[in-house]
Amino acid sequence: MPNQTVFKPFSEIIGQEQTIRFLKGVMARGKIPHAYLFAGIPGIGKTTTALALTQALNCKEQVNEEPCGQCQTCRQVKSRNFPDLVFIESDGQNIKIEQIRDLNRILSFKPVSGRYRVSIILQAEVLTDEAANSLLKILEEPPPNNVIILNVTEPLALFPTIVSRCQKVLFRPIPAPAIASWLTSYQSLERDKAHVLAKISEGSLGKAIRMCEDRFIKMREYLISRLIQLPGLSSEEALEMALEHKRGPRESDSYEMGKGEWDLLDWLGIWKSWYRDLLLTKLQCPADFLINVDFSQKLKNISRHLKIENLIESFHIVDRSQRDLLQTRNVDLVMEHTILSLRRLASPENNR
Repeated sequence: MPNQTVFKPFSEIIGQEQTIRFLKGVMARGKIPHAYLFAGIPGIGKTTTALALTQALNCKEQVNEEPCGQCQTCRQVKSRNFPDLVFIESDGQNIKIEQIRDLNRILSFKPVSGRYRVSIILQAEVLTDEAANSLLKILEEPPPNNVIILNVTEPLALFPTIVSRCQKVLFRPIPAPAIASWLTSYQSLERDKAHVLAKISEGSLGKAIRMCEDRFIKMREYLISRLIQLPGLSSEEALEMALEHKRGPRESDSYEMGKGEWDLLDWLGIWKSWYRDLLLTKLQCPADFLINVDFSQKLKNISRHLKIENLIESFHIVDRSQRDLLQTRNVDLVMEHTILSLRRLASPENNR
């Protein structure tokens, strides 16, 4: 069960007002679909909304599709003790067929105490083919008074037959001002720092909350400094840099971030934002458009020496590497290719 997801009622979920209105409209019409597909990037409220929907569907005192928040059912959902709330998440790297068979056995019984049993499948894209086929059979003959919610980043990662049997609900990235306001109000973050993190988070409040830690702030500074140094590194030094995701910074570096595996998607996200900002600076866009606004002077100095076409290619290389990391276990090969390609495109001889 994802304990890191903080429960919030509909009224406190930020940035998803259109989605909440849609879900309330469905409840008002009284025709609840047997399966939802909640699609969108991580950290924008898919699981939080699924919990709020569970509460709203089962609250005995709801008014205008808003749960009361005080009855026994509302309190149980909030504390994750509601007997008709089921979570399915990956066992290792995948959701396996045995887990879906267990779910099928649970669904064969009537809900214990609520009007609806709600089963939330987290990261549904990691279903094995066998598990996906087993889930498809459930969706083809859905048991009454059950709602299955599939959380997914990209619907194309699922079987089309599964997608077609779900009510698709799109979750949009949260606007940066809304994230910045939340960070200053609830994380007591300085306004300038909140503004930078809100932009770097790419619309994900969950990601922004993780980045509030000092360790991430130091990691961002370190990774940008390493990217700036990249054109001056030898091939051997560049390859060593590609392996830093395993061990953290070198002992000689001043950033005390600890050792261990880094979140490479965050790592590459920082670099992608850097190339984006270099390109915008090269095109003389207003500073308000920048993500890394606190590095605006360095961006100006560096962008002068780089070709626009090389900046565009560098951005696409990092973006492609992020997608590759979601599909391959050969992380070292992806990082080596990424860093050597970026080094080549940033070299003085390729920018004359």
